[in-house]
Amino acid sequence: MRIEVNRARCEGHGLCAGAAPALLRLDDDGELVVGSEDVTDAAHAEAAVRVCPVAALRLDDGADGPRPGPGAA
Repeated sequence: MRIEVNRARCEGHGLCAGAAPALLRLDDDGELVVGSEDVTDAAHAEAAVRVCPVAALRLDDGADGPRPGPGAA
């Protein structure tokens, strides 16, 4: 499973990093940093995608393709 970030949408709110600090963080410039390409903690990854207020995150489990977060177009 992978977390994919739409950099054009991400506004650096940091809610995702709060929901999954082992997976995501904001750098000193407020840019989202994904800690690892491959995610093994599905529950935290799903929580991070869910809390993003601008739907900039989605999960790709490789089987069915990416799953957009709530509110994604």
